[in-house]
Amino acid sequence: MGLKSNLHKFKEKNKDKKWLPGFNAIFTFLYMPNETTHNGTHIKVADDLKRTMNTVIMALIPCLIFGMFNAGYQHHLALGEIGNASGFFDSAFWNWDNLVIGLWKVLPLVIVSYGVGLGIEFIFAILKGHEVEEGYLVTGMLVPLIVPIDTPLWMLAVAVAFGVVIGKEVFGGTGMNILNPALTIRAFLFFAYPTWMSGDKVWVHGAVERDQLIAAGENLDAISGETILGSLAQNKAAGYEIMDMFYGIIPGSVGETSTLLILLGGLFLIFTKIGSWRIMLSSVIGALVMGLIFNGVVSSGWITETSKFYGLMSTEFWQHLLIGGFAFGTVFMATDPVTASQTNKGKWIYGFLVGFISIMIRVFNPAYPEGVMLAILLMNVFAPTIDHYVVQGNVKKRMKRLKAKVA
Repeated sequence: MGLKSNLHKFKEKNKDKKWLPGFNAIFTFLYMPNETTHNGTHIKVADDLKRTMNTVIMALIPCLIFGMFNAGYQHHLALGEIGNASGFFDSAFWNWDNLVIGLWKVLPLVIVSYGVGLGIEFIFAILKGHEVEEGYLVTGMLVPLIVPIDTPLWMLAVAVAFGVVIGKEVFGGTGMNILNPALTIRAFLFFAYPTWMSGDKVWVHGAVERDQLIAAGENLDAISGETILGSLAQNKAAGYEIMDMFYGIIPGSVGETSTLLILLGGLFLIFTKIGSWRIMLSSVIGALVMGLIFNGVVSSGWITETSKFYGLMSTEFWQHLLIGGFAFGTVFMATDPVTASQTNKGKWIYGFLVGFISIMIRVFNPAYPEGVMLAILLMNVFAPTIDHYVVQGNVKKRMKRLKAKVA
């Protein structure tokens, strides 16, 4: 009671100060939400926005730690300094040297993401006189996990500023945005700096710099850091075992490679009732349906091995769930409660289309063989429309039942 009493007196004394929202944000982060309900509510629960965001971060931490080890492992493997790991528990992977490289490269991405994003949120809160919401706590963690390991920090800072201002604050802040902020940031990076977001060199630390030295005349071997999707898009063999894909011991964005840890994170979100199992399941179904359609087209002979679409079309339909960012996007971004559909039937439709369109874009756009980002952003735009027609359909059914009773 002493802390609350003193806090109330302090806030009353400084209620006209512009810096008060910033103080409230720091207090909320360290202790508890600034405001709680006392009466007049229909449902009272123990959770709040801060606890919800912290739960999602807890689900992301294993992906972050794994991504650090994988960043170092892929770097040392490309240089030929270590052998191929034979499994998830192989000491060649869980090596402290790998973690050192990962920490050195990933932690700055996390710091820049949170520093720039929260800084802008504080500025807007002070200028507009509203509270700082906790929504960016998750966005700030998602952003470093969905970018290549060697993304320049200044580039990430520019993208975060764009995503927070254009993708979130202009709509009114947390809870008002129509697009997922993390994917807005990723989309800006892809379209503004495409050479840093695609290709076969950006996924392994040091590959770009090594190629620059080779071009300058240095006698060095080039590093091949091509992802599975990149190889398949060029009709080449993936070169990785199924279990490597499942465990995530492959090149890719920092936190998107381990389907195993993403699956565990998804189950945790479902258990805590933070993530929608309807969206996750329907998205998987949609991806499998699209994959089966493409496999059927290949089996029919309509697409030959000389076609530029053959590599991804001929991939076993279920393998699409293990490669690229599909699993990560489905679990952690398609389920965003702000930008996804709100109705139960709408969630089934929304999730199915996310999965269906993801694989469609993945196959038909060889220059960008990863469609989950664009699919989720597209469905973010249509989510309100889906909910509208679901609600209108329910209203019409009730009106018919009412008319039948009156008659």
